[in-house]
Amino acid sequence: MKDVARLDDDQLSDLLAVARELVECERILSKTKDNILTLLLNGLPENDMRHYPETDVYDAEHHAQYYFHAHPVGSQPLGEVGHFHTFLRPLGMPEGVAPLAAAEPAPDLDGNSALSHLVGVALDGLGRPVRLFTTNRWVTGETWYPASDVVRMLDGFVIDHARPNWVINRWLTALVRFYHQPIRELLAQRDAALAVFRENNPESFAYDDRMLEVLSELRIDMVDRVRLVEREAQERRRKRRRQPETGLHVANIGG
Repeated sequence: MKDVARLDDDQLSDLLAVARELVECERILSKTKDNILTLLLNGLPENDMRHYPETDVYDAEHHAQYYFHAHPVGSQPLGEVGHFHTFLRPLGMPEGVAPLAAAEPAPDLDGNSALSHLVGVALDGLGRPVRLFTTNRWVTGETWYPASDVVRMLDGFVIDHARPNWVINRWLTALVRFYHQPIRELLAQRDAALAVFRENNPESFAYDDRMLEVLSELRIDMVDRVRLVEREAQERRRKRRRQPETGLHVANIGG
């Protein structure tokens, strides 16, 4: 939460706009007593749904991609029932990023296959995001990019079309942006955890080692963070109103 206080006014204003986007999505969902999870499962029991949709959601303009993986009932702690995996493909990446050679990337034959995993977002039974996490390469079959490059990709995650569900697309796009700074930190921790594992297990090819799955994670409360952003913005507005006039005018400067 400390990252909010460190933002300058323009950055805080941008984050407040994203917070309002999330609140708007929740307002729309509440009108039909829905949440993100009910839209994902569409009335099916949790254990009948493993991958939403059967083929991933892909925005052909921004080259962002995601899918939702539902967990078998009772298989996960802390009340989690599934999670999103979010990605960006090469045609949507900033200039200058490149796969890490040490990770032995597969050839990118069509120029858009070497996708990068950005972050995982776990949901509880009420459809609330409760955890952000990063994973090892084998989990999603991604191409491995250094954390510094993946950070540059975050703003490129945009799903800007109606199918298969406009509200989910809009909500997930906003959520990744809302947690930009915490995700940056998770990505740095991801690379640090992998480096420690490689040092302690020199005989292992770490990127494909099944002993290493989740590399970093963070418990989150979206509602609390929205409130924090709103309070910070309100407090800064109050401080600006209390500031006295300086009495300076253009004619006085340099006189």
